[in-house]
Amino acid sequence: MALSKNHTKTPTMSEQAAAAIPSALRTLEAEASGVTALATALQSDLGVRFAATIDLIQNAKGRLIITGLGKSGHIGRKIAATFASTGTPAFFVHASEASHGDLGMITADDIILAMSWSGEQPEMKNLINYAKRFKIALVAMTSDSTSTLATAADVSLTLPKAREACPHNLAPTTSSLMMLALGDALAIALLESRGFTPGDFSVLHPGGKLGAMLKYARDLMHTGEAIPLKPLGTRMSDALVEMSAKGFGCVGIIDSNGQIAGIVTDGDLRRNMRSDLMTATVDEVMTRNPKTISPNLLAGQALELLNSSKITALLVAEGKKPLGIVHLHDLLRAGVA
Repeated sequence: MALSKNHTKTPTMSEQAAAAIPSALRTLEAEASGVTALATALQSDLGVRFAATIDLIQNAKGRLIITGLGKSGHIGRKIAATFASTGTPAFFVHASEASHGDLGMITADDIILAMSWSGEQPEMKNLINYAKRFKIALVAMTSDSTSTLATAADVSLTLPKAREACPHNLAPTTSSLMMLALGDALAIALLESRGFTPGDFSVLHPGGKLGAMLKYARDLMHTGEAIPLKPLGTRMSDALVEMSAKGFGCVGIIDSNGQIAGIVTDGDLRRNMRSDLMTATVDEVMTRNPKTISPNLLAGQALELLNSSKITALLVAEGKKPLGIVHLHDLLRAGVA
């Protein structure tokens, strides 16, 4: 008999494949120990240098230039992207390319964060000389406080020594993760000190699912004649026509001042099912003081509210004045979920 499409067969492992799991656990344990050592160092001498680096970046007139090569360079590119997306203007300059014209990207108002585990890469020499010549603040991220890079820097973020996850202690693994973690720590500390908000993030990250979640309710809501509304005293038969015509599964009920007094939903219909339902008024059936959201609520937060309340639509209001309506399907189409 053929297996159905949804049938999931439990995979089998060879002895060789099974041995990969202990290897993976050793890797994670080694890398976790590196991050733990980094956290301990931040509570000691590294913490003072970390704070000094934050002050330098915050007070800079220009941008944060991150440089490195090899695995440090790859980590540097990621850190630069994190800084830039969280409110700290930053970009990456490859340490080798810097000597072939890319030094021109760096101005006297900038700050350089140079990343090198050994601190002795010869490609850094021209960059160090350039920083000294134009009095550009230089921060080193390295594991050797006596290295050429560390001694040339205005501030040296000296990471604690840690064994690589590689069994030969050669392939940059633990060291790369520690650099990444410290870079993220710098970016988040700057984000928090600036009071960087989700709204600020949305300006810098309009694309993808994150961008969709950071849209506002006002960007997605239906307005004007599309809002299902009826006044108090309306017969349920008329309210049902409005619900069906607008297609949101609900109708907002407004008072004589045009303010939201209640809402009639599919659930209210089921709870009030009786022979005279169509001749009853909305006043008898509606849910009073319904949940509404501000037009400035983020789409991601609106989705959380819909899910937690187990409803499919929310009226958008300023105070109690209806401005629009947002349906779960609007959020889905926008890519929020």
